[in-house]
Amino acid sequence: MSVDAPNPGSEHSRSEQQRAEQLGGEQYGQGQPIHKVSLDFPRNARLLKHSDFERVYKQGRRQFSPHMTIFYLANSEGNTRIGFTVGRALGGAVERNRIRRRLREAVRLRRSTVQQPLDIVINPKKSVLALEFELILDEISRAFNTIDSASKKKMAGAPRSGAAARSEAETK
Repeated sequence: MSVDAPNPGSEHSRSEQQRAEQLGGEQYGQGQPIHKVSLDFPRNARLLKHSDFERVYKQGRRQFSPHMTIFYLANSEGNTRIGFTVGRALGGAVERNRIRRRLREAVRLRRSTVQQPLDIVINPKKSVLALEFELILDEISRAFNTIDSASKKKMAGAPRSGAAARSEAETK
């Protein structure tokens, strides 16, 4: 019997148990349910259209970090969408695809930290290729936290439009 094979009478494999424990879920065998954390990166969470990328570049703000530049802009879709641009200057197709895969995985693990509905474009530097994955995770986390807090401040300080602004002006 291999280590990853399901135990008889158990509906979950050992690797699922380990993954759930790492994510802070309840342990199996205690009759407790597992708290599932959504770690997927579905199509509706990705920025895919060229026009959306252009809009973020032209109208958005920038967040600089040592190994990447992150562009972001509030969206009206109601959910955060994330895209990547990995240009030819960063290397051949193999290197660019490796950078993209590593960034996509880091974003998949950390995208739940962004609470505001934003369009985000991550533009890496060549140094990302040589970084350890933990450092990429840390940099993505810091950038997302900074972006989220900056967008919250901007939303709180933004002037209201429509009926809310008129009623507020009438009360003054």
